[in-house]
Amino acid sequence: MNGGRGRAPGAGSPMLTSCSSQKMCSWMMSCCLALQHLAVQTSLLCIFHLLLLPTLPQEPPHAHTTSKLLARSLFACGISTVLQTTLGSRLPLVQIPSFEYLVPAMVLSSHLSPGASTDRNGTAMASTCLVPHCRDTGSWADSLQEVSGAVLISGLIQLALGVSGVCGWAARHCGPMVLAPSLSIIGLSAYKEAAFFCSTSWGVALLLVLLAVTFSQHLRSCRLPFCAWPHAWEGTAEYSAPTLRTFSVLLPFGGVCIVCAILSYFHVPWESLDVTMAQLSWANSTSNAPWIHIPYAGAWRWPLLTPRALAVGIAMAMGCSMNSVGCYVLCRRLLRAPRLPPHACNRGLCMEGLGSLLAGLLGSAGGTASSIANTCAAGLTQAGSRRSVQVSALLCMVLGLSPRLAGLLTHVPLAVHGGVLCVTYAVAVGTGISYFQYTDIDSGRNIFIVGFAMFMALLVPRWFGTALAPLATGWVPLDLLFLSLLMVPVFLTGFLSFFLENTVSGTLEERGLLPEQPWKARAGDCHLHGERGEASQAYKLPAGLRRLLPSSCKAFPCCFLCPGSEEEEEGSCATEEGTAGPGEGTHLLPKPSSGELQPATRPSQTDMPAWHTVA
Repeated sequence: MNGGRGRAPGAGSPMLTSCSSQKMCSWMMSCCLALQHLAVQTSLLCIFHLLLLPTLPQEPPHAHTTSKLLARSLFACGISTVLQTTLGSRLPLVQIPSFEYLVPAMVLSSHLSPGASTDRNGTAMASTCLVPHCRDTGSWADSLQEVSGAVLISGLIQLALGVSGVCGWAARHCGPMVLAPSLSIIGLSAYKEAAFFCSTSWGVALLLVLLAVTFSQHLRSCRLPFCAWPHAWEGTAEYSAPTLRTFSVLLPFGGVCIVCAILSYFHVPWESLDVTMAQLSWANSTSNAPWIHIPYAGAWRWPLLTPRALAVGIAMAMGCSMNSVGCYVLCRRLLRAPRLPPHACNRGLCMEGLGSLLAGLLGSAGGTASSIANTCAAGLTQAGSRRSVQVSALLCMVLGLSPRLAGLLTHVPLAVHGGVLCVTYAVAVGTGISYFQYTDIDSGRNIFIVGFAMFMALLVPRWFGTALAPLATGWVPLDLLFLSLLMVPVFLTGFLSFFLENTVSGTLEERGLLPEQPWKARAGDCHLHGERGEASQAYKLPAGLRRLLPSSCKAFPCCFLCPGSEEEEEGSCATEEGTAGPGEGTHLLPKPSSGELQPATRPSQTDMPAWHTVA
């Protein structure tokens, strides 16, 4: 496992195999990829609300109320996605309410309504309260109002972390010994939810997983001649697309949903819902929801700011910030992009903070964070495109304006949601494990850090979830803060691995921090003689916005959100996995006779990442 000293694995392989600026993905292809992102996003949004709503006080909401709640989340996620891909990190990242929002929200709701709480697996905890002095507000709307207040506070804190440069500093000091266990736990932390939803119909879930694995792996070289994209600079020349791999999530998702609809039409029993599952199902028909409802701040209720909301909001911000940094690393690793510079990381967190602010003002139950599932789907299908993500954001905003249409998403079978989790989060686990190759994994120091961080991240949440005595410090907000943090595996792994990695002595070689490591090429290691590096090209702001910025970004807070003058002149030259050195082309064209990709020479020497599409 110590063979990562030279070239990164897969070096010379495509940063992406479809929808590159070289191939200029057609609008039809972009729309299809946008539907694929929307399918994954829908599963995550439904999972979030299905697990959170039963924990609120037992005042069964009307179907049109839940439809409006889902529509508000879709609208906020759509706007946040546009901000992220345009002004933020510029990576093709879809925004959703992540599990790091779900766990603190469930902790807060269990305090407000102990009789209606469920743990993260969805199993009942009717007589259990995780913190002392629980009270039952008796109002579903009032509890949701306080959760929205926590989301609003988390957005403010994320915005502060991005503007102050803390996010970029932390990302810059995370080596393989921090990234490997953190990314692995991000993937493993979803296994309970995956098993929970798959249990409604293991046959349906396994069918989706089987189709996704077959299309993305066994039939990844299968090309359909009628699905093609135009060559960017050779006129009318076209090349067939690896269709089954490119849509290896959308095709199984749609196919399985159609099969379930046919079985339901002929009254063939295929889904088994016990009492707990039935409580999670969407209660009634959405036919009473309005067709058009424009969300605006305060339309439902203004967020309720309390000491409890402040404590939970801090925990949300810390957990989601760690998740987002991991998602940035995961995305550029899967897409073979240059290393993310600190200013892009800071901008990305700022945009997520703005998205969470908007979500809180609209009355959503969760903020916005970069979607691990969508990023893994892009890596699995090898089809990442900034344009397709922006199209999916527009679709989200359209659905967010129509609660009736948003309510239709609730008819997706629960087992399909579980299958999507199984397929996507497995990629995050594998990506995290791949970082171990850059370290000396035979070192006793490294073995202890990785094992201890990952084991405690799985043990501590289980411990507090089954504890007979509640956590008691004497002040309820402090109880909620500690419990919200200690129930999030991503926070525990990131904190423990970062702390131990930087306090336990070890050589640079065993920590994977040697300068020649492929994963950490630094600015100045390669000289482009006046040419901007790939990272500068990939993560720079749009040209129109750059003209509005001052020529020198040295004043606060621009100093943390814009590239320095040195980076603008020389480029950040961070040649990472799959990126080519000076004079070597990075774009690859498919060879019609095989499923492999052959290098192609581009007339211009200024290469851009494959997901970087020109608007």
